[in-house]
Amino acid sequence: MVEGNKSVIEFIDSPYQVETLYHTASFDPKVLKLSRKINLCEISVNDMQKISSLKTPQEISALVKTPSWPQLNNAHLKQKFSIVLDGLQDPGNMGTIIRTADWFGIKNIICSSDTVDVYNPKVVQASMGSLSRVNVHYANLNTFLPSIGIPVFGAVLNGGSIYKTDFGHEGLIVMGNEGNGIRPQVEALIGKAVTIPRIGNAESLNVAIAAALFCSEICRNSNNKVGSHE
Repeated sequence: MVEGNKSVIEFIDSPYQVETLYHTASFDPKVLKLSRKINLCEISVNDMQKISSLKTPQEISALVKTPSWPQLNNAHLKQKFSIVLDGLQDPGNMGTIIRTADWFGIKNIICSSDTVDVYNPKVVQASMGSLSRVNVHYANLNTFLPSIGIPVFGAVLNGGSIYKTDFGHEGLIVMGNEGNGIRPQVEALIGKAVTIPRIGNAESLNVAIAAALFCSEICRNSNNKVGSHE
């Protein structure tokens, strides 16, 4: 289920297959100028409240078919950066990371099998429509990371400074569980441990904030490289 006018419109204009669009009488589906067939179902405000996970439901919700992504291989990930999530549990963090990835043009997120379900309603809502543009895959990280053949960076508390790290032109950025970080067996597969230097006294950073900082630094690093060649 996708809720909220903005998010629903994002999915309608994406490769996802929207099967049914539920709307209240106050919303005219004609304004969407649909270019493909979607079942339209007008329901009461009361029924919209019943099917919604939001405290204040909006005028439209959509039932979207879960996609079946092709198996990831080296060709999908070469010459670009992707995010890897090891055991992430909080739906809000997951949705925010998807939204952040979309902002920085990252197309693929690879998750351990025990990471929160990407189609959890809270994840979908927190992604604010960005899930329609970011592919989220699940895999056994213990076998996936060694097989892919590109650099693996890990966000840890004790590593080289993110501001002095040369990320190059491709890589996987591994982020760990909110409370326990990256599992030891996964950490053993990391080629370069990277830390966001702590200046103050906070014990740790929220994983979604850390992911945003990594994405920003990778983007800045890449832009500097482009500029140095001009």
